[in-house]
Amino acid sequence: MTAKQFTALPQDLQPQRLPQHVAVIMDGNGRWAKNQGLPRIAGHRQGVDSLKEVVQCCQDWGIPILTVYAFSTENWQRPLEEVNFLMLLFESMLRQEVEQMHRQGIRISFIGELGSLPSVLQMEIAQAMQITANNQALHLIVALNYGSRHEIVQVCRQLSQFVANGELQSEAITEDVFEQYLSTVNIRNPDLLIRSSGEMRLSNFLLWQMAYTEIYCTEMLWPDFNREAFHQALVSFQSRDRRFGKI
Repeated sequence: MTAKQFTALPQDLQPQRLPQHVAVIMDGNGRWAKNQGLPRIAGHRQGVDSLKEVVQCCQDWGIPILTVYAFSTENWQRPLEEVNFLMLLFESMLRQEVEQMHRQGIRISFIGELGSLPSVLQMEIAQAMQITANNQALHLIVALNYGSRHEIVQVCRQLSQFVANGELQSEAITEDVFEQYLSTVNIRNPDLLIRSSGEMRLSNFLLWQMAYTEIYCTEMLWPDFNREAFHQALVSFQSRDRRFGKI
């Protein structure tokens, strides 16, 4: 995953106050393309470069976990041509970038209903996760065919089955137990959510996990999102007073 190299942490950022897990809703690719007089797929291609730049910044600035919303369960409702292009884009990205990510120490994993994806893409995903499984420089989590409500319902079904089978008492179901069956088990909840393109909603993304996540929205369309935009999001995060319900 090649990108311009940035190394120095900006002076107005405090290392001890950086978020340890950043989540991103990469919104605005289609609008960016329309503004440029280009087909929507051109916006998705350009958005890949923005993702590479954010990945590089996370590595250089010491942010260990980055989760990106690549394709939601609702995105299947988009035009078939666009959906097919996105599936092929995901395939080609993995095929072209996984070795470079491995050399950079990036671990890549995926959350979502992966079994519904095209078989070739499933193979690329499995291979990418296997190759990078032991890397520790950055954990890049890709939410692909992901919907948070579906995830929560699946956990409820699984726990209710345990109760029906006598394997678990309903009184024993706590928040900690529930989290053990989420796709993000053993992963720190996001500290910061960034959403581009001016929209101010969660769009069925990590609803359980983001109960106390700080939210940063920018009018910038995702293909225009760059190092400086990410820097400003981190500045905003460091100005927040995170009380987690306390005074």
